[in-house]
Amino acid sequence: MSGHSKWATTKRQKALVDAKRANIFTKLSNSIAIAAREGGTDINANFKLKIAVEKAKAANMPKNNIERAINRGSGKNNDAQLELLTYEGFGPEKLAVIVECITDNRNRTVANLKHIFNKHGGQLAPAGSVLWMFDRKGVVVSILKKPLDENLELELIDAGADNWEQNQTEPENKLIIYCEPSRMQKIATTLEKNNYQVISNELEYIPKESIKIQDVNKWEAFIEDLEENDDVQNYFTNGQN
Repeated sequence: MSGHSKWATTKRQKALVDAKRANIFTKLSNSIAIAAREGGTDINANFKLKIAVEKAKAANMPKNNIERAINRGSGKNNDAQLELLTYEGFGPEKLAVIVECITDNRNRTVANLKHIFNKHGGQLAPAGSVLWMFDRKGVVVSILKKPLDENLELELIDAGADNWEQNQTEPENKLIIYCEPSRMQKIATTLEKNNYQVISNELEYIPKESIKIQDVNKWEAFIEDLEENDDVQNYFTNGQN
């Protein structure tokens, strides 16, 4: 009996892993499709698409899935067209939340988001209720091989970097650069020219003021539900752990 029970547990765990992988692949596929639609299907000419494809490869996403996502973005497939939508709301403790979604069915997406927010004591809010609390910034993330030297710092400033963080506390050290959206491409090119691997190049909402989260467990449950939703691509909050 114990053997049977162990198999059942293993089977359930595998199902969870498979579901998580499918969720990640869906998000990566949507990101690739949007990048291809906005900037074209040539990876060498579309930096956003290049980063999206590299992320997909790093997650071991099959080549066929990547090609299908690019074709979807180009309109070659007959799939329903994807939309990039932004929702505003207040999460647990009434802290501000912005959620970016990529979806082929906005009615489904908004219904699911309403359920998630309400479940955790929050609510979606009208457009403009939350956005004013954030600045829209370009955020370029690179692997940090070593602390920046003065010459590269000057190059980054010339390229348009407003400020940066050298995060050397994680297993994989990162350089995080903040800039105006129009300067993202220039900064990414400057990093690559200096042999720094760019792993992310995205627009983000940076809170003008952060507020301390009081109930971390409640927030983790809320974030977990957001992450498990296939349509949710990014989320931002002024809550700080």
